[in-house]
Amino acid sequence: MNTRETLDLLGRHESRNITFVDPDGMWPIVWRRARGVHVWDAEGRKYLDLTAAFGVAAAGHANPRVVRAAQRQMETLLHAMGDVHPHALKARLARELSRLTFERWGGRRPKAGKTIFCNSGFEAVEAALKTARLLTGRPGIMAFEGGYHGLGYGTLNVTHRDHFRGPFQNQLKAFGHFLPYPAGPGILGRNPGRALERRGMAGLMAAAETLFRRHKIGAILVEPVQARGGIRVPPPQFLPALRRLCDQHGAVLIVDEIYTGFGRTGRWFACEHSRTVPDLICLGKALTGGFPLSACAGRADLMDAAWPASTGEAIHTSTFLGHPVGCAMALAQIVEIRSRRLVSRSARLGRWLLRELNSACAVPYTRHIRGLGLMAGIELRRPDGSPATQETLDIIKRMLHRGFILLPEGENANVISFTPPLTVTEAQLKRTARVLREELAAESPA
Repeated sequence: MNTRETLDLLGRHESRNITFVDPDGMWPIVWRRARGVHVWDAEGRKYLDLTAAFGVAAAGHANPRVVRAAQRQMETLLHAMGDVHPHALKARLARELSRLTFERWGGRRPKAGKTIFCNSGFEAVEAALKTARLLTGRPGIMAFEGGYHGLGYGTLNVTHRDHFRGPFQNQLKAFGHFLPYPAGPGILGRNPGRALERRGMAGLMAAAETLFRRHKIGAILVEPVQARGGIRVPPPQFLPALRRLCDQHGAVLIVDEIYTGFGRTGRWFACEHSRTVPDLICLGKALTGGFPLSACAGRADLMDAAWPASTGEAIHTSTFLGHPVGCAMALAQIVEIRSRRLVSRSARLGRWLLRELNSACAVPYTRHIRGLGLMAGIELRRPDGSPATQETLDIIKRMLHRGFILLPEGENANVISFTPPLTVTEAQLKRTARVLREELAAESPA
């Protein structure tokens, strides 16, 4: 089917509010195949993917090692039985995640980790929320403005944006309590008149202490870099301050690395930039390179203290828990990231990309360029300071029709985000920056 036929068919048979079709015909394209850093649409046009399909294809689309692992597994065991009859790959992947996280972070005194496997990112976060509740007995969760942790009924309580929460607000328990996320042009955002912002990090920690006094806070949930929130990078003292706060109050530090994990920010995990060891870490997206598998990994002693031994009926499980094909792909993906040194490549190319974007985007709309590794964003604002939402969307659509796939992020959709496969080349990024410079100049106000 061509693009028009596919979109017409979706319009007739897919629920509304899922696929957005722009009346001007410039959005979306229909993907037919993808390989490496490129995507081909239904008409055979080729695109450079600067999104890695929401950060999933870290080692490239259809990575040969990952594809072979999936094919071999499908030929031998396509499905297992979740929490009942296990398979060996689930055990191997749980061990590998322990080695990548808590054992590696433990230095000379490595501590093992234990994992709950899930299907999607929000399920991993909900598993973490359940773990914290069982461990502490306290229902409250401290989360952050701009945070995105998924759209399940549990995670809607800690996902900040009203666009997602509003329609379901009267069905939510509202156990999430929000504080400003310390990122952006100022230490705490763009509203310097607010007392909290004037007081900086000290003000944020004071507000956090107040939440602990007023509510039964059992955990702090945080993204080391906010992705959907607009590629917002906090100051280096932020995560260590949260770690100290949790230690002081007997709370659990949950780090949501679903988007930032597996080399995206130039470290295996973004919390490593500040040498912060969480109690629980949520993983997904790039974990498999293209299969719906996620994980909540935690320190073994905490996981054992929270969850009782199974007596034959697990209190948290699912039909596809630890799916064998997903586990096979995840093990291959980890090997690929490690053998090709994609983590250090992300750090090197990310530094280069920020310099290139800064030189490419010296136009009146550009307000702030930021990022870590191959996770970067350009926030566009009009000369009066208002979000340049429509201009951002227009630029992204024109870039698409010049062969570059990009996405808008941020509450106002005024941040052009870059999360390409970690296999992208410097030449490809340079070409992207050159074309983007042309589009930004064309969009500049007179």
